[in-house]
Amino acid sequence: MTFLRPGQNLLNWLQNPGLSVLMTVLGALILARLVSWGGNKVTDQIDANYQLGDALVRSEATKHRHSVAQVITWVIITFIYVIATLKVLDLLSLPIGSLVAPATVLGAALGFGAQRVVQDILAGFFIITERQYGFGDTVRLAITGSSDDAEGVIEDVTLRVTRMRNADGEVITVPNGQIVKATNLSKDWARAVIDVPVPATADLTRVNEVLRQVGVDAMSDRGLKKLLLDEPTVMGIESLEVDQVSIRMVARTLPGKQFQVGRALRVRVAAALRRQGITVTPGLHTGNIEEASE
Repeated sequence: MTFLRPGQNLLNWLQNPGLSVLMTVLGALILARLVSWGGNKVTDQIDANYQLGDALVRSEATKHRHSVAQVITWVIITFIYVIATLKVLDLLSLPIGSLVAPATVLGAALGFGAQRVVQDILAGFFIITERQYGFGDTVRLAITGSSDDAEGVIEDVTLRVTRMRNADGEVITVPNGQIVKATNLSKDWARAVIDVPVPATADLTRVNEVLRQVGVDAMSDRGLKKLLLDEPTVMGIESLEVDQVSIRMVARTLPGKQFQVGRALRVRVAAALRRQGITVTPGLHTGNIEEASE
């Protein structure tokens, strides 16, 4: 009867299944890295085409291609790891059939969690296919169980989560299944809405004339004209109070540029009214920011 030393047993194991397991794991890691590198090259090329072009904002097709490339990369990497896991189990002589019963018990125990994951993946699938939003979009998300909406610029969309960065530079990760409402602030075109509060004793006809002239001057400005889709218009009186009147001015802009245009117009409105001796009350603000599809 031959007895093998522990070192020989370990050596024999390494020469047979151990080496194969090690090579499978390393191969999966290397292949996943290559897929990730390839996905990054594709998204970088999409970004480079946008940056080298003369477009001020990303087109909907560009944002959709970027998101699809991210999702495909994530799916392929997940598939590689699943195949590698099954291969390792086979090399370790653990037949998949014998794991059916334990997997059933484990699946029942983790059923609630699995439902949440499936919900996230299905929601992510519809987000991508319906083009609700994509990379580079400015969105506002209403999240289940949260009283505050998450708002920011989309940096990554996978089948399971949406990752965005808010104005403070914080990265927010939201499971897709917990999104109950998505407001896209940068789809096709946007509208900056400015409510101008003036004293009730002011000459409203003169105020309207000043605001219309602000819109004409804005279209004459080279910096603002490329952000505007048409000339800002004065909608008229929005609200009437005892001591002040609010007059609404709107401007249709390129997607995602409504905030920049709104800030520039507020400065112009305040300066123009001040030159006419009309006092602007402290309530001057951007009002509601709206967006719509063409």
